[in-house]
Amino acid sequence: MRPSGRQLDQMRPVSIETNVMRHAEGSCLIKIGNTHVLCSATIEDKAPSFLKNTGLGWVTAEYGMLPRATNSRTRREAVLGKQSGRTQEIQRLIGRSLRAGVDRSALGERQIVIDCDVLQADGGTRCAAITGGWVALRLAVNKLLAAGTIVSDPILDHVAAISCGIYAGQPVLDLDYPEDSAAGTDGNFVVTGRGRLVEVQMSAEGASFSREEMLELLGLAEAGAKRLVEAQLSAIGG
Repeated sequence: MRPSGRQLDQMRPVSIETNVMRHAEGSCLIKIGNTHVLCSATIEDKAPSFLKNTGLGWVTAEYGMLPRATNSRTRREAVLGKQSGRTQEIQRLIGRSLRAGVDRSALGERQIVIDCDVLQADGGTRCAAITGGWVALRLAVNKLLAAGTIVSDPILDHVAAISCGIYAGQPVLDLDYPEDSAAGTDGNFVVTGRGRLVEVQMSAEGASFSREEMLELLGLAEAGAKRLVEAQLSAIGG
């Protein structure tokens, strides 16, 4: 029934390769099926000006897609002179999601910037960016701890994200592009390692959805997030 032949609750293959960038404090290449996202973390020694003298740190994100990440070439936003609304919305989502798993007082007055660059897109790029972005963040924080720059671990929990939707009338997990583009309902779920929800984005692309269908998608998302947390743990050797 699914174009890929997967079962309704079957995710695409997930792999996370760490330390793929020489200069970044933390980095990984996450592959979820044919969606590939390069994530890196950069530690900056001062927090944004709005946090000056608060003792609080900050985690933020930037997101972009390479011109041929998709079927046809997309012009670089730098050439156009501005970011699209979609790009701004996604990078704010990534930043919000990752901050939900961080004790900003333990981080101290410094900023960690997570860069997420989509090398290849086949649906779920924002979810892959959040999941891989957490791994890059974890590796960067490990370096702060090892150097004694901070004394307590600011990472409170894992953060992972997964897409679910209603495709051909059935709730399905981990939408690829053919499903995403034809789904009647599309949802993105950001979930912590303890199973708590950080953010839920759901919209009816065709017919409206019922409360029961929403709960079915939530159940799929919770199961998918657990598998992603297992992949994160495997990647960082935890």
